[in-house]
Amino acid sequence: MNESNLIWGVGLILGALLLVFIEVFVPSGGLIAIASGAVAIAGIWQLFLYDTVWGVIGLVGVLIMVPVVVGFGLKMLPSTPIGKKMFFGEGSPENDQERVEREMAVQDSLNALVGVEGQAATDLRPVGVVRIEGRRFDALAEGGFIDAGTRVRVTVVEGAQLKVRAVS
Repeated sequence: MNESNLIWGVGLILGALLLVFIEVFVPSGGLIAIASGAVAIAGIWQLFLYDTVWGVIGLVGVLIMVPVVVGFGLKMLPSTPIGKKMFFGEGSPENDQERVEREMAVQDSLNALVGVEGQAATDLRPVGVVRIEGRRFDALAEGGFIDAGTRVRVTVVEGAQLKVRAVS
């Protein structure tokens, strides 16, 4: 038995696990995963050259540890800069500022609708759709149901929710 085969085998398997972990965080199109698989196979082969029992232990270890490492990496991914960009669209502070400005502009345009009259496009029982200035909005009827076609006036905007009342 050659002790260097044991050392190489264990080292290559540890390197393969590290590459699997890196694959989760570095977008490589699967190239790092392929390299990790090749390194793991080489490590298992080295362990089998050392001893069959060590080869089986290495094979079982890889089959158990790869899913554990991938799961841990995927659990950590949303808290990394790459993960935040992938999952939440967050990026530079400029992008965050632009998003806040867009949201404020939308809210300002909704707030400008207070007092404006429109027409119920659907029955509001109590939620439905109203048409105001040619645009459709989801709305909540204040004080009961409103039939489709009835003239309505926006009374309050809470968040993205328009509250309307029938115009007498």
